[in-house]
Amino acid sequence: MDYFVHPTADVEDGAQVGSGTKVWHLAHIRSSATVGSDCVIGRNVYLDAHAVVGSRVKVQNNVSVYQGVTIEDEVFVGPCAVFTNDLRPRATNADWKITPTLVRRGASIGANATLICGIEVGEFAMIAAGSVVTKDVEPFTLVAGNPARPRARVNEAGEITERL
Repeated sequence: MDYFVHPTADVEDGAQVGSGTKVWHLAHIRSSATVGSDCVIGRNVYLDAHAVVGSRVKVQNNVSVYQGVTIEDEVFVGPCAVFTNDLRPRATNADWKITPTLVRRGASIGANATLICGIEVGEFAMIAAGSVVTKDVEPFTLVAGNPARPRARVNEAGEITERL
C-alpha cells in the first residue's frame, strides 16, 4: 500500500486509491470508488460506490461524493460542499435513476456550495462558497449566489480577469 489511511478511516476492499494519497480521520471509501494519486481526502469524507476522483484532488472535511459524480484532476472541493445524484428524491422509488455530475480539471468548489446533479463544471471554473449550482458552469468562470450566476472570468490561478 503506497498511500496513507488514518486508523479511523475505512477503505473497503476493492477501492482503488492512487499512490501518495492521504485518507484522513473517519473517511469512508466504498469498494468500487476510484481515487487518483496524490489526493487529500479530508475528515469525514464519504466516497460512494462508483464515485470517481482524479489525481491531485483535495476534498475537504465533511463532503459526500455520491455515485454518478466524477471529479477530474486537480480539483478543490471545499468543506461541507454537497453533491446530489437524484433529481426527484423520494424515500422509495423503484424507477430511481442516477443523474451524473462532472467536475472538470482544475475547478474549485467553495465551502458549503451545493451542486444539483446533471451539471458540468468547466475547467478551472470557480464556485463561490455557499452557492447553489443548478446549471452548467462554463470553463474559467466564477459563479456565485442562489441560484449561482456568472460573476467574472478567472484564470488558472483563480484571479479575476473580467467582471461580468
